[in-house]
Amino acid sequence: NVASRRSSAMGTAEDAEWLRWVTKQFESIAGKDKEISLEEFKSALQVKESFFAERFFALFDADGSGTISLEELLGALGLLVHGDQGDKLSFLFQVYDVDAFAPGRLFQRLTTLSMKEFSPVSNLTPPGSGSIEADELQLVLRWCLRESSVSLPEERLGDLTRALLEAADRDHSGSITFPELREQLEAFPELMENLTISAASWLKPPVPPERPRPRCLSRGYWHNHRGQLGCLGGFTALNLLLFALAALRHRGLGPALMVARGCGQGLNLDCALLAVPMLRRCLTWLRSTAVAEALPLDQHVQCHQLVGYVVLALGAAHSGAHIAHLARLAQRDGGPALSESLLWARPGGGGVAGTAPQTGLALLALLLAMGTFSSPCVRQRGHFEVFYWTHLSYISVWTLLILHGPHFWKWFVVPGSLFVLEKVLGWAWRRAGGLHIVEVNLLPSKVTHLVIQRPPSFHFKPGDYVYLNVPAIASYEWHPFSISSAPEQPETLWLHIRSLGQWTNRLYEYFQQLESSSPEPKPPGKSQSWAQVGGTGISSGQTQQSSTHRSGLDCFLDGPYGTPTRRIFLSEHAVLIGADIGITPFASILQSIMYRYRRRRQSCPSCHHSWCEELRDQDMTLRKVDFIWINRDQKHFEWFLGLLSKLEMEQAELEPGGRFLELHLYMTSALARSDVKALGLQVALDLLAAKEKRDSITGLRTRTRPGRPDWDEVFGKVAQEQVGKVQVFFCGSPALAKVIRGHCERFGFRFSRENF
Repeated sequence: NVASRRSSAMGTAEDAEWLRWVTKQFESIAGKDKEISLEEFKSALQVKESFFAERFFALFDADGSGTISLEELLGALGLLVHGDQGDKLSFLFQVYDVDAFAPGRLFQRLTTLSMKEFSPVSNLTPPGSGSIEADELQLVLRWCLRESSVSLPEERLGDLTRALLEAADRDHSGSITFPELREQLEAFPELMENLTISAASWLKPPVPPERPRPRCLSRGYWHNHRGQLGCLGGFTALNLLLFALAALRHRGLGPALMVARGCGQGLNLDCALLAVPMLRRCLTWLRSTAVAEALPLDQHVQCHQLVGYVVLALGAAHSGAHIAHLARLAQRDGGPALSESLLWARPGGGGVAGTAPQTGLALLALLLAMGTFSSPCVRQRGHFEVFYWTHLSYISVWTLLILHGPHFWKWFVVPGSLFVLEKVLGWAWRRAGGLHIVEVNLLPSKVTHLVIQRPPSFHFKPGDYVYLNVPAIASYEWHPFSISSAPEQPETLWLHIRSLGQWTNRLYEYFQQLESSSPEPKPPGKSQSWAQVGGTGISSGQTQQSSTHRSGLDCFLDGPYGTPTRRIFLSEHAVLIGADIGITPFASILQSIMYRYRRRRQSCPSCHHSWCEELRDQDMTLRKVDFIWINRDQKHFEWFLGLLSKLEMEQAELEPGGRFLELHLYMTSALARSDVKALGLQVALDLLAAKEKRDSITGLRTRTRPGRPDWDEVFGKVAQEQVGKVQVFFCGSPALAKVIRGHCERFGFRFSRENF
């Protein structure tokens, strides 16, 4: 049969394994008749649009039976997976040559060619009409756009069609022949080397994963975690030392009391330190000092959580040891019952007025409640109020600790004073004069753009964040958001808030209801200038959904608070990576960078020629900035396209051809360039972008790249530039942060992540 003949032709263990894997996958989706139907084919190949699924199916179905057998599948995929460039081009040409066949009238298939023991077919013209007409090309490109989840106006589709037709149609016949297509695609060798369809991943045998080298053994890991590991080691050593000293001091009282006293001494330290990592004003001040290099300020939330878990563990061990000791005393003649010792205060019971057992049990219950309701499943599933109110019991916890432990106040006096000072300053700042939301812009991707009155005394750094409270939404809820405007903007500050949770959805819906109930027409607002980029791509039809209206709504701010991005101006080569709404802190940073970059501009008084000097001063030591923005789909680019367009134009004006600020945009919903279903579209987009000097999807000069970034390629290019020490700043999901952190450790780059 075909399978056995092909196996002998390949003659390698790898190809034999491929045949076994394909057969196994075929049997897993084929029915009892051992044939694959169209629906099964679409599901297996993960093709979204029926256009491509039907054309691929027809090409695979060599005998026109309406189903695909194992032999037919092997025949076609043998060329696509193992064939040369000519084989793949032949398949691609038949997909684009729409009139080459119609339902019920099939022509010679690639499987027929494959019977020739993989003989090259590069010089064979595929069967069919023999050319791709303009209307066929436009039809295929339209389906390519839909398959990649890209929406463009009809006139832009026509421009793409003409760009590809003009480039490939060498004889100006108005159509593209197979030799012309081959000649055109030879200019993109990297595409043809990897040309495939979704079947390649489905039908490729799994590669046994290589055992990765432990990250903790790499030099980059220690470089990025030195502060964190140093503090963790010091924290652990101090707890062990306190435990050992207290246990040895009470070694004559039995093992239970030794454990209880040792854990109690550790609890004195840890309960005093518990709130220290959340003193945001102190942390913001520390970021401006030399201590910031030695302390894990970027992981302050994780430090708070770690100390909390240690307090829970020590508290449970401390309570268990005391209960064991009391139970042993209850077994003696004349000793108090265990229940009596636990529930009733008595002289000599410890603490204030002998209340140590009772205050200890109350403390353990409060700490367990705080720990339980701080879990992500509570905070991130619409139960923020539960987390908020249980966390307010810290006042009761500290009060009980002072009553429970006679020496706790000595440990708590300094952290407690700092905590009270922070709270007093925060309360005074929040209530000293009401702030107003002067303007609200509702963006179509459910992003609320707030323009807030900026007090004269409000000073912040690029990338800082604030806690926002809007009493009309929830009087007691404060939520952190990055400031998206630059510090150089004097009268207002901007917040861009995406509707992801309960509070943010209520905020968006509140202003949406105000808009629908207002009889006045809504003028276009400032946010539209950020979304409009010259009449192409997203700007066509989408920004018109934005609405703007004035607002006198009261709000309160707590902050500003510093973030790791404050170090960006002390970097030499900064790589900013924003995923989705994670661009917001970088919006402020990019504006401030270009403001400072503009100040470097020098002009000749005679000829008015201008240039930018490479200054390295206290204000900014940056020599290169790479900004990487990753979005799921096209509509999410609308948030800050206007800003990016402005930055591109400013750099072109200040430094024509300069590479100080380089933008990299990725759209993960778009198919990779090497996919048959997207190759024609990506080539057309490249050709049109080269012709018009702008991207058809966003309207920017920077070309939008399909799929996810290849971090090895991205960071490899950064390393080759050798501009200076590289620091990577990331804002986005924890899962992506873990991936990027691992690559930074491999390349020796310093990594920082936004962490409120």
